[in-house]
Amino acid sequence: MRLILLLGALLMSSAAPASAKPEATAEPGWSLVIHGGAGILERSRVSPETDAAVRSALDKALEAGSAVLQSGGAALDAVQAAILVLEDDPNFNAGHGAVFTYEGTNELDAAVMQGIDRKAGAIARAHHTRNPILLARKVMEESPHVLLSGEGADRFSKEQGLEQVDNAYFGTPERKRQLEELKAKKVGWFDVDLKYGTVGAVARDAQGHVAAGTSTGGLTGKRYGRIGDSPLIGAGTYADDRACAISATGAGEFFIRVGVAHEICTRIRMKAEARAEFLTQEAERGGTRLDAAGQARLIAAALTAEEVQAIADAVIGEMGALGGSGGIIYLTPWGHQGYSFDTPGMYRGMASSDGSRSVAIYGDE
Repeated sequence: MRLILLLGALLMSSAAPASAKPEATAEPGWSLVIHGGAGILERSRVSPETDAAVRSALDKALEAGSAVLQSGGAALDAVQAAILVLEDDPNFNAGHGAVFTYEGTNELDAAVMQGIDRKAGAIARAHHTRNPILLARKVMEESPHVLLSGEGADRFSKEQGLEQVDNAYFGTPERKRQLEELKAKKVGWFDVDLKYGTVGAVARDAQGHVAAGTSTGGLTGKRYGRIGDSPLIGAGTYADDRACAISATGAGEFFIRVGVAHEICTRIRMKAEARAEFLTQEAERGGTRLDAAGQARLIAAALTAEEVQAIADAVIGEMGALGGSGGIIYLTPWGHQGYSFDTPGMYRGMASSDGSRSVAIYGDE
């Protein structure tokens, strides 16, 4: 029934006389979704002080990104503005506050991608760039590459004039305590507390373009130059104006194996395009040929919010079935936005041009 109503509405708009004056349309809205990591985040395990500090930081990040979008700025600029706030806050595992490797150093990963042309930039195992998200963007805009790592990423950062800091800047006493606890327990390869503090943001600007960014210090006690999903385009970060923007957090190895970010975007795009194609053919059989604008409206209205959420949940479910855990934030060029996670909680927030704004931590919020 919904498809019939959708087609009918489009046929009515497409059948207007050529001389008819186009109706004025409302200014396209903008939206922003952020995260600060997913994991075993339960009220019994998060102190009131940490709860308040995290919520305050998330709100500041939303404020920074929203200010860009409210002024007509680009989605990628908003993503960057939000992530910079989180990278500078020691409560998150990114920038200042990054976790330690097994050897007691800090290695930073980050990525950005814009949906308009699918340009992307990423860095892995950087050691001295104060804000890794800025270096990822420099890779996208000032180099022919997508991913730089290690010493090469550090050298490129210096050449680009980004602020450099001693590696000790990134660590905090709490992160050092977490490393020592991990070593004392001799639990193996991963942070068993599963408090993934990766940060990320996705945005849709008033022009309808989407962008995504992710920044992380990785896993506590990581070894052997381990790189997770955050800087891998299609695994932990992805943006495509034909579908959606995604930023992920969680057990990176499993996000890589599933290609979570790209998989979600692909399923959204394929379902929207297939439905739009079906309705276009139905219209043509009825004697109406849709122009490009009509077809664009058809794709924009092809999926419901529930269908988009179901796609995100399904992919997270498939990742979980392999043994992983974590979550994602998403939004589409057509106004859908939300989260999907299989952990007890995820630091998260969203804001949009309609004035709504919220932050949350626990799964029951």
